[in-house]
Amino acid sequence: MTAPQNLTRAACAARDAADPLAPLREQFDLPAGVNYLDGNSLGVLPRATAARVQDVVTQEWGQGLIRSWNSAGWIDLPRRVGDKIGRLVGAAPGELVVADSTSVNLFKVLSAAARIAQANDPARRVIVSERSNFPTDLYIAESVAAQHGMVLELHEIDAIPARLAQAADVAVLMLTQVNYRSGRMADMATVTAQAHAAGALMLWDLAHSAGAVPVDLNGANADFAVGCGYKYLNGGPGAPAFCWAHPRHADRFWQPLSGWMGHAAPFVFEPGYRPAPGMQRYLCGTPQVIGMSALECGVNTVLAAEPLGGMAALRAKSVALSELFIALVRQELAHSGLSIHTPLDPAQRGSQVSLGVPADGSVDGYAVMQALIARGVIGDYRAGDGTAAEPHLLRFGFTPLYTRFVDVFDAIQTLADVLASGEWREARFMAKAAVT
Repeated sequence: MTAPQNLTRAACAARDAADPLAPLREQFDLPAGVNYLDGNSLGVLPRATAARVQDVVTQEWGQGLIRSWNSAGWIDLPRRVGDKIGRLVGAAPGELVVADSTSVNLFKVLSAAARIAQANDPARRVIVSERSNFPTDLYIAESVAAQHGMVLELHEIDAIPARLAQAADVAVLMLTQVNYRSGRMADMATVTAQAHAAGALMLWDLAHSAGAVPVDLNGANADFAVGCGYKYLNGGPGAPAFCWAHPRHADRFWQPLSGWMGHAAPFVFEPGYRPAPGMQRYLCGTPQVIGMSALECGVNTVLAAEPLGGMAALRAKSVALSELFIALVRQELAHSGLSIHTPLDPAQRGSQVSLGVPADGSVDGYAVMQALIARGVIGDYRAGDGTAAEPHLLRFGFTPLYTRFVDVFDAIQTLADVLASGEWREARFMAKAAVT
C-alpha cells in the first residue's frame, strides 16, 4: 500500500529532524535494534544512572559508610526527589515525598482519607472506583474498606458521576488518571469537582500520567495522590514511588504505617510515636538510597525538558506521536481485525494507544506481541475477558523524551508484516512466560 505523503517514513524522519525535543533522546542508553514502545510499563535506562548508582555504591557507601547519611544527603532523598517530582505534578515544595511502592503509599493515603471522611460524616462508608482500575489499587482499596467497616463499589467510568449524585454515602473516589488498559485520561479538575460536590474526597493514582501528561494537583484541588517511579519517570525496575496530600489534610491523622522515619524526631529514639508535621509523617522505614538515587536520575531526564517547554511540549509531542500511530493503524491495519481501544480525542487520551484483539479468537494477541518483540518492537499485552467491552489488548506507549516519529512508523509496518505473514502462529510465540 502506498502511504500518503504525510504518512511516509521519509516524512516521519523529517519530523524527527525538526523536533526541538530530539536532543533529549541522547539522555538514554537505548539498545541497538530495539524499537521501544513500552515506557508506560518500564522506562528506559538514563545514561547518567549507571555512573550515579556506581558512585553511591563505591564512594558514598563504600568510602563514606554511615557518614553518608549526612555528608551525601541520603536522609534528604525522600524530600529532595519528592520536590523534583512535585514540579511535574503541580505540588508545592514539601508537599510530596518519595517512599515505598505505589501499593504501600496507596494504603497510607487511602487509610488517611477513610479516617478523614468518617470523622467528617460517619455515614460515608463507601469507596468508589472504576471497574477496570489497575488491580493493585482495587486490592488495596478492598483491604482498607474491610479495616474501616466500609464498602468498595466498582462502576464503569461513565457511570461514576451518577453514582456520586445518588446518595450522600461516598467517602472517597479513587481513580487512576490514565487507565492502564485503554489509555483513557480523566479530566482531573472536573472529576475532582464532581467528587467534592458530592461531599467525597478525591484520590488520584498518577502511575500512567506523572511525567507523561501535564498534571496540576493543587490547581485541581485534589485531596490525595500516589504515583509510580519506574514508568514515565524512568527510575528503573521497582523504583520507589511517591505520595502527596493536600496541605489541608496532611496533619489531620497518622497514616497507619507509623514507622520511625515518619516520627517527629526519629533519632530521639523515644518509645512513643509522635507524627512528624506535614508529608514527613507519610514516610515509614529507612529510605531506599540506591533506588532513590537512580530515580533522581530518571526524574532529571524529564526536568531536562523545562527549557524546551516542559510538560506542555512533551504533551504536544506525545499527542502527535499517538495521532500518527492511529492514522497508520487506520491506513495499514484496516482489515486486520484489530480495533482502536483508546479514545480518539487526544484530550481524553494519555500517552499510549491500545489495540483490541478480535473477540472471535482469530488473532492471539499475546502471540502477536511476542512475534513483534522477536523483531525488536517492544510493546506489551494485557488480557481482558475477550468481549468487545474488555478485549485482549496490544498496548503501545509513547515517551516523547526518546520515542521518534520513525519509531511509530516502523512499529506499524512490523505489526502489519507479523499479521500478514501469520508468523505469530508459531509455537514459540504461544508459550507464556511468568510476566506477560
